[in-house]
Amino acid sequence: MDYSKLKKRPSYPFETIAVAVSFSPRLEAVLCEAKRISNLFGSQLILLHVGDKTPEKEELLDAHIKKAGLDKNKNRLIWMDGEPVDTILKLCKLNIVDLLILGAIEKENLFRFYVGSIARTISRRAKCSVLLLTQPSNHPKRFKKIIVNGVDNPKTVHTIKTALYISKHEKLSEFTVVQEDDLPVLSMTIAESSTAPEATKIKKEMMQDENIKLQKIVDGLDKENITVTIKTVHGKPGYAISQFAKQKDADLLVFNSPDTHLGIFDRIFTHDIEYALANLPCNLLIVHSRI
Repeated sequence: MDYSKLKKRPSYPFETIAVAVSFSPRLEAVLCEAKRISNLFGSQLILLHVGDKTPEKEELLDAHIKKAGLDKNKNRLIWMDGEPVDTILKLCKLNIVDLLILGAIEKENLFRFYVGSIARTISRRAKCSVLLLTQPSNHPKRFKKIIVNGVDNPKTVHTIKTALYISKHEKLSEFTVVQEDDLPVLSMTIAESSTAPEATKIKKEMMQDENIKLQKIVDGLDKENITVTIKTVHGKPGYAISQFAKQKDADLLVFNSPDTHLGIFDRIFTHDIEYALANLPCNLLIVHSRI
């Protein structure tokens, strides 16, 4: 396998999509969602199952595949024994997967198998984007309200472009990019200020700079007829945007993939995506830009 294809590979288009399947009550729903998404982007769909292969399991999975309307002859099904995280990541790498779909539920203390700490580990180590589905349905609906985390990071431009790519395929008229005003560097800078007026001035100037950076990214997009709105929310990074997504009844929240090499602020402060993973407000897309 030529792994050089993974280096500097854009986060989109989603040419190859993989879905991790387990024998849960929501298996058919996850398969139906995967079918819709792969059809939307014209992608090759690969089904991954980590576990031993038996005639009984094979028959059961074949039945679910058929009920979901998938053609077994057109969609590859891969079985492999092993530890879930390492095996899933290995299969995604071997098959040059662009998007991995996982089933999930909202509360972390109820996460099982492919979710919770496993999803967090996958999101940090995956060489592809990861989509966590909170409420998969046998009758999937398109993503109508998309909210993107506009954190100051080199990856963000790729994440916003990926959200635009999805919006165009879903034929949306708009989506929202959110910046949060409680940034770690902002908090530390204000803490060192001697007076309240100085702190207010610093905060205003830094948020204006953040807004200008985001606006430049948005202005540089080939948006066609899609409106991209920039919104500032107040509160802890990750938590504030999750609450905003919940209030707006969003059905897709989009984040950058976590940084592999954590900086000083990442070690001091909880990473923003940890809040979203702990209490998912809606479906969560973690974009791996491969930069």
